[in-house]
Amino acid sequence: MDEGLKGPLNAKKEPAMTVNTIDDYLANLVPEQQSALDKLRKQIRSAAPGAEECISYGLPAFRKGRVVCGFGAAKKHCALYMFSDSTLNAFSNDLSGYNVSKGAVRFQPDNPLPESLVQRLVGARLAECAALDAARK
Repeated sequence: MDEGLKGPLNAKKEPAMTVNTIDDYLANLVPEQQSALDKLRKQIRSAAPGAEECISYGLPAFRKGRVVCGFGAAKKHCALYMFSDSTLNAFSNDLSGYNVSKGAVRFQPDNPLPESLVQRLVGARLAECAALDAARK
């Protein structure tokens, strides 16, 4: 083995923390992220009545038959995960001020997503999920 290797190939990765509930997940965050994501959690719960809270792929999520959306925190941001690039593409104008990837919208805890936008994103994702379910039948 080459002892001269440095960087990611030799870096030891910390084991992923296992959480069983959204409350467990939030308890491990800094206060600013806890507050921002707890607010987002309430907004999602309001936009998706009857959706079940769960942990999916290590992230807090909401499921209504299938996973509708989720949220999480990283060192430098919080994120809303829509698990759908088509839903996010439909709102590209509304999301122009945010860092958007294929399936997520990243935001700073002190600049959260507006509640009306969260409502519309979650509503669109619920409609998408219903269409996908109907197409399977």
